Amino acid sequence: MSMKPFNVFPYDSNVDFMRLRWVSLTIAGLLMLASFGAMIFHASQGGLDKTFNFALDFTGGSVVELRFDQPVDTDQVRSRLDAAGFHGAQVQGLGTSRELMVRLQAEGGQAKDRTAAAVVQAASAPGNAAHVVRSDFVGPQVGKELAWKSLYAFIFVLAGLLIYISFRFELKFALGAIIATVHDVSIVAGWFAITRHEFDLTVLAGLLAVMGFSINDTIVVFDRVRENFRSMRATPREIMNKAINQTLSRTVIVSFVAFLSMLALYLFGGASLRGLAEAQIIGTVIGTLSSIFIACPLLLWFGVSKQDLMPKAKDEAALARRP
Repeated sequence: MSMKPFNVFPYDSNVDFMRLRWVSLTIAGLLMLASFGAMIFHASQGGLDKTFNFALDFTGGSVVELRFDQPVDTDQVRSRLDAAGFHGAQVQGLGTSRELMVRLQAEGGQAKDRTAAAVVQAASAPGNAAHVVRSDFVGPQVGKELAWKSLYAFIFVLAGLLIYISFRFELKFALGAIIATVHDVSIVAGWFAITRHEFDLTVLAGLLAVMGFSINDTIVVFDRVRENFRSMRATPREIMNKAINQTLSRTVIVSFVAFLSMLALYLFGGASLRGLAEAQIIGTVIGTLSSIFIACPLLLWFGVSKQDLMPKAKDEAALARRP
């Protein structure tokens, strides 16, 4: 018995996506402008440290590990800390329902013991007292070192992708893939700059994952564009429309599954993973739209044609045989 592939859209559909290319490119440009504008605006108000609402991963702060007499609800502890004045405290489980880690913004290393005592008092409930297991202070210098290492990691991943793309694609394809990826990542980063949602290490991990998702989705469409150029006799616009239609079901199904996974993580993963899930939810949606409405319009704008796929060695050999 033969199995038929599951397609959301008919494989031979013929939606004219290229007809909207100038509209989609204009919207993409405006979104990127708004994202970079928000980052530049906040940086101009208070320096690079204010570009995002950096969490204590980058700014430094206090870390207090607590053990409770009875199992405790993380959200209730977070609410009690917020009511006691510890706004924005990060509360994370440590593998058991009786142990939690509380992270607070920097108040100065000399206040460590006083902070731990205040956290214990705020986190304790009648009949379920909290006890300090460990209390440490991470200075701003450590946070800055971590920020620089995070930046190096981001540049390392970006350089790796650029090298991979330069080997796999011709120049115009590589430029289109790079611009589409930068578009996706900048919009996700811009979201955090505009909303001032906390930017911690999980958000950075989410941005790196968005880069991988975006470039992978774009490569699938570009591979089909190259195949169509070699197998079809049609205009570049028709070939790109055909490539998007042929990969549309795959793109939508993969993105939908990734979106559901991240949505579940956002709803049930707790506050410590919310930044990661938020970044990837936005990145999945933007990356899917860009692979449909941004990547191929860029190729058409760059003037990609069948001649761009001709092997240069063949051309040079033909020229050499000429008298």
